[in-house]
Amino acid sequence: MTQLSRAVRASALTAVLTTSVLTSVVVGAAPSWAVTKLTDSQAASQLSASGIGRSSSGGCTNRNVATCTSYEQINQDTVSGIKTFKSISGCAVTITGGTETGHASGTYSHWNGYKVDIPITSCISGYITSHYAYAGVRADGAPMYKAPSGNVYARESSHWDITYYVCGC
Repeated sequence: MTQLSRAVRASALTAVLTTSVLTSVVVGAAPSWAVTKLTDSQAASQLSASGIGRSSSGGCTNRNVATCTSYEQINQDTVSGIKTFKSISGCAVTITGGTETGHASGTYSHWNGYKVDIPITSCISGYITSHYAYAGVRADGAPMYKAPSGNVYARESSHWDITYYVCGC
């Protein structure tokens, strides 16, 4: 093999590898808005199988009723995140707020599938405050704790308001 043919082969290989890497980075990386949405029954099935309960003051699951606890249009990462939290914390977990109307609006909101509410218990609070970094106080006065994943656990007066940006806890 001549010096020139080696150079041509090396150049071609570099071009193929560069194209392959760029394609996997650009095409393989899902944009932040490309989330997997679940139906209420899909999410309920996954959560129930993991031992996570649901409670609503209205005893219902209708997304358009504020007293219900709905999972309709919840993000798969949110479901995976709360399942992971239950598993690693060893705490009992019941979801009291999901994607139903009545919560604050915004990109990373309950309505858009990024948040769940869970009750304040000594197990849950103890785990969050001892394993996650204190991240200051939210505008509404809720102390926040940030997991290594970037997910945020805010302690409101009657519950933990959790924002799952990614599926890890």
